[in-house]
Amino acid sequence: MDHFTYRGGRLHAEDVPLARIAEAAGTPVYVYSTATLARHFRVFDEALAGTDHFIAYALKANSNLAVVATLARMGAGADVVSEGELRRALAAGVEPAKIVFSGVGKTQAEMRAGLEAGIAHFNVESEPELEALSSVAQAMGATARIALRVNPGVDAKTHAKISTGRYEDKFGVPIDRAPAFYARAAGLPGIEVVGVDVHIGSQLTDLAPFEAAFTKVAGLTRRLRAEGHDIRRLDLGGGLGIPYRASNEAPPLPFDYGALIRRTVGDLGCQIVIEPGRLIAGNAGVLVARCIYRKAGEGRDFVILDAAMNDLVRPAMYDAWHDIVPLVEPAPGAPVAPVDVVGPVCESGDTFAKARELPPVAPGDLVAFRSAGAYGAVMASEYNTRPLVPEVLVNGAEFAVVRARPTYDEMLARDRLPPWVG
Repeated sequence: MDHFTYRGGRLHAEDVPLARIAEAAGTPVYVYSTATLARHFRVFDEALAGTDHFIAYALKANSNLAVVATLARMGAGADVVSEGELRRALAAGVEPAKIVFSGVGKTQAEMRAGLEAGIAHFNVESEPELEALSSVAQAMGATARIALRVNPGVDAKTHAKISTGRYEDKFGVPIDRAPAFYARAAGLPGIEVVGVDVHIGSQLTDLAPFEAAFTKVAGLTRRLRAEGHDIRRLDLGGGLGIPYRASNEAPPLPFDYGALIRRTVGDLGCQIVIEPGRLIAGNAGVLVARCIYRKAGEGRDFVILDAAMNDLVRPAMYDAWHDIVPLVEPAPGAPVAPVDVVGPVCESGDTFAKARELPPVAPGDLVAFRSAGAYGAVMASEYNTRPLVPEVLVNGAEFAVVRARPTYDEMLARDRLPPWVG
C-alpha cells in the first residue's frame, strides 16, 4: 500500500497534487510520502512484536537525510555500508547503538569511524577484514563487536546482480568455514563476538530461500554456543521484495516473514536485527517526469521524457519494471497503445520501457514512475552534465524540497582547472 492516489482525476502524494510539486520543483523530481514510510516501518515492527529486535533501515535504498530522520524518529536503526552512510545516519538522529556496519570492503578509516561512534556491531565479511578490525580496535584501546556474515549457499532466485547468498557471490564466509572463523575471532585482541549475520539478496518474492538460510543459521548458532561462543544477536539482513507491477506481483507480507523468523530462530533467545530498505522506501516514492516529444518511429512510437537513465538507472541496469502512469487520470475505457518510453541521454540503454501499453501521452504531459523510492535517487548521477534530480518529501498537505537541484554554475564550480590549462 502507498499514499499515491488519484483524487478528482489528479494523482496526489498524500494530500498534495503531484502537478503542484512539479510546478514548484521542476521535473524530473523524486517525491516521497511520509505516511507510506511510516506505515511500512510500523508493519515491519509489528511483524516482530513480542521479540527482542530492532530494525536497521538499509540506507543504501534511500539515504536522504529527511527520509532517514523520519524513520529514526520512529525508532529505526540503520544498516550502513560506508563512512558516508554512517555520517548520514548519525546526522539524521539514528542511535549509534542501533547502527550496524556492513560491506565487504571496509577501510581502516571506516572501522575507526564506526568504533568512535559506538555502533552496535560490524558485520565482518572475511578473515583479512577481521584481522584489520582487530588491529584498529587494539590501537584505539577499543572493542569491536562483530557478527560474521555467513554465506549459506542459498540461491535467492532473484536478479543475478542482487543475489548475495550463493557460494560464487563475493559476500561473507562459506558457512562451513564459520566455526574456524569464530575460533580465530575469539582469540584476537579488541574483538568481541556477539552474533551471526546473513543476507542472501534483494527483491525476494518467495519465503523459501529465507527459510533455508535461517535454518542453517539456527544450526550454526547452536554449534557455536556449544563451542563456547556467546551468540546473542542474529542479523538476518533484508531482501523482502515489493510489488513493482501492480497487475501481477504479490510478494510475501512482513507478517509472514516475521512468522518465519519466529519459526526458524525464535527459540534461540537472540536479539533479532533485520535490515529492510526497499520494502520501506520503494513504494514510498515516485519519479515525476514531463514528456518533451512524441516521436513516430518505424513500427513504434517513442515517448521522450525529460527524465533519463542518470535519474533512474534501474531499468538500464537491471531491466527493471516500473509502472508508468499519467498524472491526469485516464477516463474509464480510454484507449491505450504500445510505446517505448525513453530519455534524452545519448545511449540506446536510456530506455525505461519498451512496447508499454499507455494512454496517450503528449508533449507537456506529466507522468509518474511508481515504486521509485528505493535505488532511485541514491543511484542517480550527473551523466551528460545533467543536474542531479531533486527530492521532495510530503507530509499530509505540506511538502518540502529536501534536496535541491544544483544549478549549472554550481556543477561547473566543482571542477578545477590545473595551472597548465587555466
